[in-house]
Amino acid sequence: MAMPSREQSLALLEAWVTNQNLRKHMLAVEAAMRAYAKVYGGDLDSWGQAGLLHDFDYERYPDPTDHPFKGVAELQRRGYPSEFCAIILAHAPHTHEPRDTPAKQCIFAVDELTGFIVAVALVRPSKKLADVTVQSVVKKLKDKAFARPVNREEIQKGAAELNLPLETHIQHVLAALQSIAPQLGL
Repeated sequence: MAMPSREQSLALLEAWVTNQNLRKHMLAVEAAMRAYAKVYGGDLDSWGQAGLLHDFDYERYPDPTDHPFKGVAELQRRGYPSEFCAIILAHAPHTHEPRDTPAKQCIFAVDELTGFIVAVALVRPSKKLADVTVQSVVKKLKDKAFARPVNREEIQKGAAELNLPLETHIQHVLAALQSIAPQLGL
């Protein structure tokens, strides 16, 4: 069975996710994954769809004993390949899925960072990603009171697993988000 299309994945996301901010988060992770697929020679569609669907079950199953396991079970039922499902499992450390491929490393590395960059944009006077810089993101990372729920250790670990300086990783993800700023409303 062939990998479902992006349109099918988007329809699944829209059927399962009502929260607009969560939808935007998944679009952001999709953009970052597509950008990294270009860097690492990965399949743009597969990597992108993994980003698009990584949290699609979160509204229904927010408990870590269920998320992303229930979503992955649904994806398998719908014919998504096991390698694709493993990428989705890798975004969440509690699944213990080994991050042993570039796609698995990237989804872990971009998940928290995309949310953090959006938070930085939202405190700008313009509320625009165009006004966010790598330096402004680094500065806000040092401010522990800012976006307190974001796991900064995972952001650092993600860059390290990609063997990238943190600033380079931030630049890649920031550029990816800026490329879809209108979709994100930023």
